[in-house]
Amino acid sequence: MFLILWATPRSISTAFEWMMRQRGDFECFHEPWNELYYYGEDRRSQRDAHVPARPGHNYASFWDEISALAEAQSVFVKDFAYSVEHDFDDAKLSATTHTFLIRDPKRVVQGLGHHWPDCTWDEVGFGSLHRLYGQIADRDGTAPPVIDASDLTGDPGGTIRAYCDAVGIPFIAEALEWSQGERTEVSWYGEGAGPWHDALRQSTGFYKPPTEYPPLEDTPRLYELYQRSLPLYEEMLAHKLDPAAPPG
Repeated sequence: MFLILWATPRSISTAFEWMMRQRGDFECFHEPWNELYYYGEDRRSQRDAHVPARPGHNYASFWDEISALAEAQSVFVKDFAYSVEHDFDDAKLSATTHTFLIRDPKRVVQGLGHHWPDCTWDEVGFGSLHRLYGQIADRDGTAPPVIDASDLTGDPGGTIRAYCDAVGIPFIAEALEWSQGERTEVSWYGEGAGPWHDALRQSTGFYKPPTEYPPLEDTPRLYELYQRSLPLYEEMLAHKLDPAAPPG
C-alpha cells in the first residue's frame, strides 16, 4: 500500500505521522515533497534559497525511489498538497491512496503565522488541499477519507479506528501512545530540528495543544488568509469521518 495523508501545516499531522511510525508496518516519510519544495534541486520556493540542495535531490528522483519502494512494502507519507500538485499527474495520483486531515483554519493560520509571519496563501495549504480533495472525489465518485484535528485530539482512538477502517488497515491501539524524546525522524536536513515539533517532543499521545495566539484580527493579512480558507475547510468538514465506536 502507498498511503498518503494530505494535510495543512499546524494541523497535528506530524503527531498522526508519529502514530503511524509506532505501528511498525509502514515505511514512513516526513514531508518529502515539502522538503523538495524548499530545498530540492528544482525547489519551488526561494524562502531558504541559501541552503544548497543535495546533488540529485529532485522531484523525479524521489518519485522513482518511493514508487519502487512502495512496490515492495507498505509506505506512508505525510505531506502538503501545495508542495507537489504541479508534479502529480494522473498516473501518480492513481498509484497512491489519498486521505486528508483538516483543522480549523484559525488555528492553522495562527500557528503558521507565529513561525512565518510572511506565510503565503499557498503555504497555508487549504487551496491546494481542497483542489486535490475535489479531484480525487470527482475521479472516484465518492469523498476520500477526511478526518478533523478536533476529533483526533478529542477522541483519538475512535478517529484512528475510523481512519483504519476507511483505508483497510488494522487498528493498533498501542500505536496511540509513545515516549517523550527527540523526533529526528521528522526533521528536514535544511532546517534541523527547529521549533516546529517542540510539542511533539514532549508528548506521549494525542492532545489538544494549549498554545494561545493573538487574535487574527490584529493582523489583517493573516485574517484574510483565514477568511479565504474557512469555506474550503467547511466544505471538506461536511464529509469527514465520524469517530468509530470500539467493537463489541
